[in-house]
Amino acid sequence: MALTTRLLSKSRQLYGSQAILLQEHIIPVRFYAKQAAPTALKGDEMLKNIFLEVKNKFETALGIFRKEKITIDPDDLAAVSQYGKVMKTVREKANLFSESQRIQYTIQTRTQDIPDARTYLFTLKDIRIKRGLTDELGAEGMMMDALDKVEKEIGKPLMRNDKKSMALLTFEFDKINKKLGIQKEDLPKYEEELELKIGKAQLEELKKDALEAMETQKKREEFKGEAMPDVKSLDIRNFL
Repeated sequence: MALTTRLLSKSRQLYGSQAILLQEHIIPVRFYAKQAAPTALKGDEMLKNIFLEVKNKFETALGIFRKEKITIDPDDLAAVSQYGKVMKTVREKANLFSESQRIQYTIQTRTQDIPDARTYLFTLKDIRIKRGLTDELGAEGMMMDALDKVEKEIGKPLMRNDKKSMALLTFEFDKINKKLGIQKEDLPKYEEELELKIGKAQLEELKKDALEAMETQKKREEFKGEAMPDVKSLDIRNFL
């Protein structure tokens, strides 16, 4: 069940792409809430509904994992791709967010009431760090330099409701995007690359857990002298 739990839990995301955080400056962020806010419910009824929703999502995911083969080989591109397809099916069937959607939703909810551009950018940085993403392109420094330039030009802190001055910042961000080779039409590709990196990281975690479990088993008397199987040969469906 350790493998199952790992598959169904939220893994710590170790890899990422600055393009996902940058895309808010390319096109407006989409609001990924799946449904309207529920009407007011009594405490017990609300808890019951939450429990049933989580239970249904869990059972939906478990049903898919029982059918689809996952090869625990993070070094095999085909295995990583297949794992990504399985997880995408889980998200679609269980109505869950992808990692890029979670990032965009977090940006939307955490920044909607921020009045100034500087606090907004600091909040983006905080989101990136907390989600385990790396600024591989050095975009944050460029964005802050662009903000400094605009604020020096207008002679005051840049407020987000100042449309004229925000247009100046957007223009500077467009130049950064061009310099980094980031284009609006390539956003789906960036999201796909992010999901592949996350899938590889999750398979590495699965492999680590499987090896640790086998090492523990080898220490038990009844398994002494037995050869442990190759992790890649394990079929997770047999453990569900």
